[in-house]
Amino acid sequence: MSLLSFDAVLCDIDGVLRLWDPDGMPGLDRAYGLPAGTLAAAAFRPERLLPAITGVVTDEEWRSGIAEDLVAACGSPDRARALVAEWETLTGQVDEEVLGLLTAARRHVPVVLISNATTRLEADLARLGLADAVDAVVNTARIGVAKPDASVYRIAADRSGVPSPRCLFVDDTLANVTAANSAGMTGLHYQRVQQLRDVLSSLIGAEPTR
Repeated sequence: MSLLSFDAVLCDIDGVLRLWDPDGMPGLDRAYGLPAGTLAAAAFRPERLLPAITGVVTDEEWRSGIAEDLVAACGSPDRARALVAEWETLTGQVDEEVLGLLTAARRHVPVVLISNATTRLEADLARLGLADAVDAVVNTARIGVAKPDASVYRIAADRSGVPSPRCLFVDDTLANVTAANSAGMTGLHYQRVQQLRDVLSSLIGAEPTR
């Protein structure tokens, strides 16, 4: 049996490793003279979002649909498309402290990223310099199911090569952490970087094994 605390780290991306400008979407609402929350409401409507994060539609199709939904609010199709095009340029930024902890953990165990994401995720990771930062990426748009579906956790554990009970799962959404616990993993409801530092401390302090 391993003497390490965990034999794999499975980590969410958005809200943990990647942070978004809190004024990104609200700023676009203001720039286009829209009520606060208009863009987010259109983008994250379950009827639009779920097909995008399960691969039923591509990222391009998702954004095209959002632009169609915003025509009335924006006053014209061209203006709606321009808004969505500006939003599309936002890619967020890497939390360097979290990346440093995951990099240190990777010297000992596999690190797998898991995200409820669209088909654009891989391109985003490349732009952010994260394409080779981990051992594997589970993009729900590529597997047809999204967190908190139990299948996601099984697939992630398989990608890590480690049994679920030996996996640490980190996510900023409580429902996803609860599902990971139900799958037999150790779940961390991420709210601040010190939590991750604490839970990985014994692992990072051990002699590198990889």
